[in-house]
Amino acid sequence: MAMSMTVQRLIVPQHERDNYLVRARERKAYYADRNCRFSVFAEADLPGAFMEFTEADDPQTLADAHASAPTPPLDSQRIYVRVEV
Repeated sequence: MAMSMTVQRLIVPQHERDNYLVRARERKAYYADRNCRFSVFAEADLPGAFMEFTEADDPQTLADAHASAPTPPLDSQRIYVRVEV
């Protein structure tokens, strides 16, 4: 299985954070409907800095989900695949 993911880092101004979290929940539901996982992490020491991870079991599923997403990541073509170590 070729686990794949995309990563996006962004800074969200204080006045936009509530809206950002609403949109993030919507994206999580969208990706779940397409057999993908979406998660968000906040940087502990920098308020408003977020990392978004979108994962799927294979690169094509992830690419297809991004292609039809209402708001795909800025660099949705950069898909990473898990390397066994």
